[in-house]
Amino acid sequence: MIVPEPATVQARATLISRTGSRLARVPELTALFWVLKLLTTGMGETASDYLAHTIGPVIAVGLSGVALVAALAVQLAAKRYVPWVYWTAVAMVSVFGTVAADVAHVGLGVPYAVSSVGFALVLALLLGLWHRAEGTLSVHSIDTTRRELFYWATVLTTFALGTAAGDLTAVVLGLGYLGSAVLFAAAFAVPALGYRRLRLGPVPAFWTAYVITRPLGASVADWMGVSVARGGLGFGTGLVTVVWAAAIAVIVGYAVVTGRTRAAVVD
Repeated sequence: MIVPEPATVQARATLISRTGSRLARVPELTALFWVLKLLTTGMGETASDYLAHTIGPVIAVGLSGVALVAALAVQLAAKRYVPWVYWTAVAMVSVFGTVAADVAHVGLGVPYAVSSVGFALVLALLLGLWHRAEGTLSVHSIDTTRRELFYWATVLTTFALGTAAGDLTAVVLGLGYLGSAVLFAAAFAVPALGYRRLRLGPVPAFWTAYVITRPLGASVADWMGVSVARGGLGFGTGLVTVVWAAAIAVIVGYAVVTGRTRAAVVD
């Protein structure tokens, strides 16, 4: 489901207590979820570029990898949805996934078209293994460690795939960063429309939208950060990273205080 019907915190808590429902280890899919997802993708894109140009791609991969492992370790140890912990993990996945995709192209010389197809195949394999092992791909089923491991492996792959796809449209196909942002914004509306109007299932709608948010957020952030000569606004990747990271922190803080971010209920 892309955006479920809203419910008050009190009504939701009452429903859970009456039915004995369990809470998933991931957040409920609200509009706020998608806003934060887009912000983390953009922040990860510019943070990756800034680190690669500042300390070098190899060191950037190592440092972001360590940060990712630490963030996921905390997330898995929590065994429940904690907003700050969860979104920190997503942000670290975004940075590492971007660096990994960029290193595949810049360091190993893998064309964006090839890496896009490769990551898409890996994603399909992961989803197939996940479904075979658990019988479902719904985020509303993530209440065990094994399911959460499948979830994070899939999320990491979607970030790498989205990075390669975004660079493919912006650089290889010549759309530029702004043109790519417009393209992926239109593509993002497709699964939402399919879910609401064409009876597309909630699971394929979610994962399709999730993949598309990566190149969408990254294209917008790149457009803001790269130089005017490259078709951007020239704000710099460092500044864009800081601003987008601050926006994530403010929104998560606001959501926590107001109760607008909460765990999904297990089906």
